Amino acid sequence: QVQLVESGGGLVQPGGSLRLSCAASGSIFSINSMGWYRRAPGKSRLLVALLDSEGLTNYAGSVKGRFTISRDNAKNTVYLQMNSLKPEDTAIYYCKMVVLTPIQPAPYEYWGQGTQVTVSS
Repeated sequence: QVQLVESGGGLVQPGGSLRLSCAASGSIFSINSMGWYRRAPGKSRLLVALLDSEGLTNYAGSVKGRFTISRDNAKNTVYLQMNSLKPEDTAIYYCKMVVLTPIQPAPYEYWGQGTQVTVSS
């Protein structure tokens, strides 16, 4: 069993910064890709940033240049540094990891519980 625990959300003023963290625990053999998604009120969950095992990144156009995804493999943790935040960044942010465990024949997607980010003055 693998669990993802997120932290770092909260209320911030426009132009401010937040850093989200997502740590995986459990029986982990390897982690392939790590990513962040968000669901704004009344909208579908969308990709924010993706980081694969080779270090390649992919960002949503709306966050390019403002958000940075990174990972600490030793801690099985992915981060999302969010700068120059805008009210339209308000959403629940979810992390996702594609994890291979010793007992599964193929990698499997695991999701965090979500953390609220509110950008408002």
